[in-house]
Amino acid sequence: MPKFEVELQDARDSNQVTTEIVTAENPTEAAAQFRGKGYVLRVNEVEVTGGLAKLNNIRIESAPGLKDVLAFSKQLAVMIKAGISIRDAIEGIAEQQSNQRFKAILDQVRTDVEAGQSFSAALAKHPNVFNAMYVNMVRASELSGNFAHMLGRICSYLEQQDETRRMVRSAMAYPVVLFFLSIGALVFLLTWVLPKFLAVFEGKEDRLPGPTRFLMALSDFMVNQWYILILGAIILVVGFIVFIKTPGGRIAWHKFVLRVPVFSKMLRALYITRGLQAFGELINAGVPILDALKLTCDLSGNINYQNLWKKVSDTVREGGKIVQELQGSTLMPKSVIQMIAAGEESGRLGEVLSDISEYYEVELKARIKMVTGMIEPLMICFMGGVVGFIALSIITPIFTMQKIMAKG
Repeated sequence: MPKFEVELQDARDSNQVTTEIVTAENPTEAAAQFRGKGYVLRVNEVEVTGGLAKLNNIRIESAPGLKDVLAFSKQLAVMIKAGISIRDAIEGIAEQQSNQRFKAILDQVRTDVEAGQSFSAALAKHPNVFNAMYVNMVRASELSGNFAHMLGRICSYLEQQDETRRMVRSAMAYPVVLFFLSIGALVFLLTWVLPKFLAVFEGKEDRLPGPTRFLMALSDFMVNQWYILILGAIILVVGFIVFIKTPGGRIAWHKFVLRVPVFSKMLRALYITRGLQAFGELINAGVPILDALKLTCDLSGNINYQNLWKKVSDTVREGGKIVQELQGSTLMPKSVIQMIAAGEESGRLGEVLSDISEYYEVELKARIKMVTGMIEPLMICFMGGVVGFIALSIITPIFTMQKIMAKG
């Protein structure tokens, strides 16, 4: 029988990776031997030729993502409504999985459920796949007995999150692509086109206007000392990453993104929508309000909103109302605060939060469209200004030299 090298990631510690050699009929059977022991990252077939071992890579599995969890939740909801037991439903879904890492997780969940653990407790062992909000909504549904209905709500929430994530990514990707295209065009002009034109002015630098001399120096620097620019860019990127990972840098960056022109309103709408959606879904699921506020804080995405929800949680824990802390903050619009206050007074807080989050989801989509629409003309104006500056810097000394020659 062939031998396989299996690379295994510990289920509880993602930094702990071990490698073992096993004998099996095929890669699937080799991976199955480690079911419940962790996540199979890679399976390599070990071939022995002339006494030397040779590894043939079979498969590298990607980590389960939001789409995997959403597909699992949808299938599970349908099967539970059809009257299939949760153990059989999980087993059936696991057998259809092409992602071996996710299959291993589902097999472990099924094993834990068979051993008598609750479904939520089994899911909680895999926080990298099923986050705290997912687990708490499932736990609340187990207590209330409306598990099938709650799975439907979870699917709706995950679909909204997936759609929002895709919209924001597409909105952010567009300006990034335009920016790099603009930088590429600028580099091409300065390193390839300009040197051919500026060669005409060599030896006459003292008669050239300031913009032309600046362009000549910049072009010469980029052609002959380009490595300094690349090194500087690498240092800048690495320095920025290190900076935002520090507590002070993270706070400064999160404050900055809320003040960036064009993007600030879109990002505010994103953070408000994310927080209200999470809070509303958890309240409607029957999760205790303090637990719901803690989870909302963790899911906010921006440290300023995290601190706001944390202050709200502290106020509620001390016997105060939700709106007390919100009223003194500029992060939430007054209209939202008024509606939350009305929902809190009437006892319909969950419904009101759902309505507000739906409104802000529409608002977020409108903001994304607006940002996307504004980026293109702004980038065109930027590139037009740069090209115009370069053209004038070249044309102006040409006309000046012609006048001098005409007078001569």
